[in-house]
Amino acid sequence: MAVDEYDLMTALESLGHINIRKGCQEMPQKIIDQIRSQAADYEALRRDLHAHPELGFDEHRTVEVICAALDHLSIPYQTGIGRTGIVGVIPGRATSSGRAIGLRADMDALPVRECTKLDYASTREGRMHACGHDGHVTMLLAAADYLQKTRDYDGTVYLIFQPGEEGYNGGLEMVNDGLFERFPIEQVYALHNWPTLPLGTIAVPIGAVMAASDIITIKIQGRGGHGGVAPQYTVDPVLIAGAIISAVHSIVGRNLNPLDTGVISLCGISGGSLEAFNVIPDEVVISGTVRSLRAEVQETIESRLREIVEGVARSFGGSATLEYRKGVPATINSEAEALLARQAAIDVVGVEHVVQQPVPSLGGEDFSFMLAERPGAYIHLGTGDGKHCHGLHSAYYDFNDAATPIGSALLARIAELSMPLHA
Repeated sequence: MAVDEYDLMTALESLGHINIRKGCQEMPQKIIDQIRSQAADYEALRRDLHAHPELGFDEHRTVEVICAALDHLSIPYQTGIGRTGIVGVIPGRATSSGRAIGLRADMDALPVRECTKLDYASTREGRMHACGHDGHVTMLLAAADYLQKTRDYDGTVYLIFQPGEEGYNGGLEMVNDGLFERFPIEQVYALHNWPTLPLGTIAVPIGAVMAASDIITIKIQGRGGHGGVAPQYTVDPVLIAGAIISAVHSIVGRNLNPLDTGVISLCGISGGSLEAFNVIPDEVVISGTVRSLRAEVQETIESRLREIVEGVARSFGGSATLEYRKGVPATINSEAEALLARQAAIDVVGVEHVVQQPVPSLGGEDFSFMLAERPGAYIHLGTGDGKHCHGLHSAYYDFNDAATPIGSALLARIAELSMPLHA
């Protein structure tokens, strides 16, 4: 069934009894039932995290809460990985296969002033869990609870609680701190709640999931002067900026293959003064972002930007420089692991609730640094309903607790499928 035809009321009504399809009836339903039996506890945990948000690398209380939960479950762990990251360890009933996977949840909040007026709204001014990382932590802990009690796999599950996803490159920090050397992880998986997908649906793209996210700064140098009396003696950086802006927007339409994805958005311009209406400034600065799904596209955009910025400025008698800062790389799902995650999703919610041809997002995600080191998959978990309709990073956003059993079951099922236990 196509996502736009999905009956939300059916999804909401079926949350108590998700219809597991033929061939996978028992195990996924067992996972969901166990997690749902503790729904009140997980909801309380998630809302406590929501009320106490912490920014990247400052997740000290969050770490304490997670460690207390792992202690309660008798799951060993190590802290301080990638500064404030945690890795828990759950061996299966057998470990002879030598297999090991990682399941990752991000922990940090955003510098957003919450406007929800919820009973459990942020108690910290200017800090908010506006992206659902409180829910991600809760789902991984719920999955850990189930996996610790059942251990129905041959291998080891590593629970990765990652700091600083929101612009701090916490994923890279963990990688650089020896995540994959200290813990022999072969595959790595993560999910993110997705309010634009209906509750009860799951999307697992093969290939690109999220974009490379880069920052550009263009500095244009001219020669200022009187705009009314003697403009002929100036080199007008405002005029140059206008020409550069027009030329830059030709790159996507004329330098990229129409079948490729690329975005250039110039989002800020600064120069001169609104009060000094007759003064041509010496300098104008333009800032923006570039998004791409393939490295070749990223390279083409950067190269053409540099040629246009420098060439246009020179043609007007001025000069300009481009600062191109690469952010997170594109998030790329490896085919085998994406197919495994898709099968786990089918087991949990049924094939008709799994989006068969998901469209990549042009948002950035630092899980890409982990996927650059190990094969794996990044999954979008539908959380949208009539109440939870605000988008990620909105000051009115709140994670949908009804999605917790689904996401937790999905993570646990991935572990079981990737390291099957043979009798």
